[in-house]
Amino acid sequence: MGEMGNTEAATVTNKQIIFPDYVSGFPKESDLKITTNTVDLRLPEGSKSVLVKNLYLSCDPYMRICMGKPDPLTSSLVPPYNTGEPIVGLGVSKVIDSGHPDYKKGDLLWGLVGWEEYTVITLTPYSHFKIHHTDVPLSYYTGLLGMPGMTAYAGFYEICSPKKGETVFVSAASGAVGQLVGQFAKLMGCYVVGSVGSKEKVDLLKTKFGFDDAFNYKEEQDLNAALKRCFPEGIDIYFENVGGKMLDAVLINMKLHGRIAVCGMISQYNLEDPEGVHNLATILYKRIKLQGFGVFDFYDKYYNFLDFVLPYIREGKITYIEDIAEGLESGPAALLGLFHGKNFGKQLFVVARE
Repeated sequence: MGEMGNTEAATVTNKQIIFPDYVSGFPKESDLKITTNTVDLRLPEGSKSVLVKNLYLSCDPYMRICMGKPDPLTSSLVPPYNTGEPIVGLGVSKVIDSGHPDYKKGDLLWGLVGWEEYTVITLTPYSHFKIHHTDVPLSYYTGLLGMPGMTAYAGFYEICSPKKGETVFVSAASGAVGQLVGQFAKLMGCYVVGSVGSKEKVDLLKTKFGFDDAFNYKEEQDLNAALKRCFPEGIDIYFENVGGKMLDAVLINMKLHGRIAVCGMISQYNLEDPEGVHNLATILYKRIKLQGFGVFDFYDKYYNFLDFVLPYIREGKITYIEDIAEGLESGPAALLGLFHGKNFGKQLFVVARE
């Protein structure tokens, strides 16, 4: 079976980031614990699992939802973490030993792994994807070529049905997903504006990602007025990453038959009582389509997405900014920084480079 039966049965230490207990409010670094156990570098005889060494681990806003107490509402989208176990996220890994016919030693893959140096994974449909293209940075498979890239692609093209010349607004526009939605919209010939949380990020959107305009929401006294300034004729498409007051202001600035893809609501994840949205009647008056989605609903289109995006990357027509922290110990601070806007682009951290 694959690489079974190799003779070097070495046991090595395995540093892990453990999730001790459920979190309410803003998580703190003390809510994650670093421990060490050991792992056998050879799978037991007859195992169908795959043992991987983790190279890059991804920090994503949805992970905050997994830290909350188990809730039937949220677990229909993302399962809660198990207390006392390593937190689980998306990562890029290398196969060390395999009892699965699709993987052999040395293969690279991306998918769900523990926040640890080595993980034994059980493959389920679309839980992992083999990496075939290594002429692009491997770290891209935590972002541009992984879940966030697929999220931007599915949400923008499948849910928003964009047309050339339409107006597009993206919140959290410099993050892992937002920076791509803006660039996809420009490739379609749309007019694109993004909101971000600092002057540096505004500059990034305009100079690096080619957005037509951008604003720092923290400096706007009135979000409605900011949107009217940027979209005097109204918004055709809103790619929603934040929720709350921003969604409220967007609703009254949407055009007739506007489309809103709800990808995330990061402004709400740490609140005990979610903020209300007052302008919902606009959905009726303007016949707005408002649709939430989970990226895994679209994973069957992953290889179509790669065929679409890889040529743009190779031609330099898509730019991707990453914020890379060094070492497993940097994981907790890197993840929690997302909720304070500390990341500049896609947040990830390196566990090992090979």
